[in-house]
Amino acid sequence: MKLTKSFNRSLWAFHFNSGSCNGCEIEIVAAITPRYDPERFGIKLVGSPRHADVLLVTGPVVRKMRDRLERVYQQMADPKVVMCIGACGTSGGPFYDSYNLDGPIDDIIPVDVYVPGCPPRPEAIIHGVVVAQQKLERLEGEKA
Repeated sequence: MKLTKSFNRSLWAFHFNSGSCNGCEIEIVAAITPRYDPERFGIKLVGSPRHADVLLVTGPVVRKMRDRLERVYQQMADPKVVMCIGACGTSGGPFYDSYNLDGPIDDIIPVDVYVPGCPPRPEAIIHGVVVAQQKLERLEGEKA
């Protein structure tokens, strides 16, 4: 895999919990520990969506988080990629058709990469970030 000029730096990800049960968060934290060490590939979590290339979203979108999710998505610079992590973000999971859900993530913002599982394993999350990085490279190639 060859990085384009604009991505010759680290790939930064911002995590957003839109109503998750915390299972996916535990797996994301496990994925960034020294056991997997994604920073050796330049993947790192950042504290601001304005600095991020990838948005990691977990959980179904509860009504109170919808506006915040849209705001975070709009704060990210283009090109950007959205990763949906876990079954709840993909379909609502066990909370499907609940009264306080505004829907799965792709009903609110466009999703580029899905990482299935309840919760997904750290290897699956890292693989999803690599797929997101390939999509960013493709977007940059089309733009150039």
